[in-house]
Amino acid sequence: MDWCRYRFRSVWELPAEPAAVYAVLERAEEYPRWWPEVREVTPVDDDTATARLRSLIPYDLFVTAREGRRDPAALVLEVELSGDLEGWARWTLCAHGEGTRAVYEQEVEVRKPLMRRLAVPGRPLFRANHALMMRSGRRGLRRRLDREQPRGARR
Repeated sequence: MDWCRYRFRSVWELPAEPAAVYAVLERAEEYPRWWPEVREVTPVDDDTATARLRSLIPYDLFVTAREGRRDPAALVLEVELSGDLEGWARWTLCAHGEGTRAVYEQEVEVRKPLMRRLAVPGRPLFRANHALMMRSGRRGLRRRLDREQPRGARR
């Protein structure tokens, strides 16, 4: 087992139509407004941005995200990641009941030296930290969607 590689999968049930969820998720530069652990996103060009991430563990991760796939018809957003994390991340959305099921998948290798040195003993803590970050993101996205939806369209 490579202790520096991670695979994550989170499923979020959201009370908004898939197109509305997609519209929020494709605006990565606005993530810091609703996802507290995404501290900043700085566009580099039309397809690339840098981001600073920080959750419960007191250290920052710096990544460059380059658009891999943006498919509004299929409701898929995917980026290639480099920097402290190397790999990819993908959102896949679909209608579910009266709302949306958003599936977030990520496969990365940790490149940050401190995390690599602590790979074995720190793995459970790193996974728990990621879970907390995702939980916070889900709550923030739900609040954001609630604010953006017209009153009659809320579910």
